[in-house]
Amino acid sequence: MKTAKPRSPHTLQTLFADTLTVFWGDWLDLRVRIPQVAASGLVSPLIYILAFGLGLGSSIDRVAEPTAGDSYLEFILPGMVALSSMVISFGGTTFSICGERLFTKNFEEMLLYPIHPLALHLGKMLAGIVRGMMTAAAVIVVAILFTREFWGFLNPLFLLLIVLNCAVFAGLGVIVGLNVKSLESVGLFNNFLIVPMSFLGATFFDPATLPVVLKGIVYLLPLTYTTIGLRAAAYKPLTEFPWYSIPVLLVVAIALSFIGAHQFSHQQD
Repeated sequence: MKTAKPRSPHTLQTLFADTLTVFWGDWLDLRVRIPQVAASGLVSPLIYILAFGLGLGSSIDRVAEPTAGDSYLEFILPGMVALSSMVISFGGTTFSICGERLFTKNFEEMLLYPIHPLALHLGKMLAGIVRGMMTAAAVIVVAILFTREFWGFLNPLFLLLIVLNCAVFAGLGVIVGLNVKSLESVGLFNNFLIVPMSFLGATFFDPATLPVVLKGIVYLLPLTYTTIGLRAAAYKPLTEFPWYSIPVLLVVAIALSFIGAHQFSHQQD
């Protein structure tokens, strides 16, 4: 069995350099697949936009006014950005680590690097963030074409929330990737965690309109905070922005980072 041989970073500069070292290894593989990564997360959002936004949305607009945006299509577009960044950040990170652990078998060598476990986690998480941002950028282009809301989808608050969302689900992807025993197990996590969250994370509805019990469940999901934050950043004035969404996502990302670092420090492959 091989286990990690961590060194304690004496400075933040050392931790930052080690994180970039781990990230660079993933980036060398990722940079040749940028169009593929950017397009891979477009399929589901485009289907939802066509089926719900343009199909069902035309009927909904006749009987109800959306709480954000001028139509139901505009209402769900920020959720589609959140959804695509979640799926690719989680899935890409999980499958990348699984491939290294179960197939190429070069993961053992990385565990022997004299790098602190937190830097290992952050490096892998950073690669997941880049994957998610690539796909989110493609969905943002689609959203701008539909709404002409250029600044709404590119303002700093909107972009910050996407980065935090990618960090949360890339961090979760690292932890799952370190623990699963087969690709079939990844499918189980996707079916029982990511898919339900795609529909329950406020992407298609306003959680404020739910009964108290259901509202409590929905607000346990990190995607909910991303979606309501993106929706407010895109369409509402700054005074109505849910500022609590930023610290919630930040705290979840930090907690997952320490869990991932602990996992790396005890990882055996």
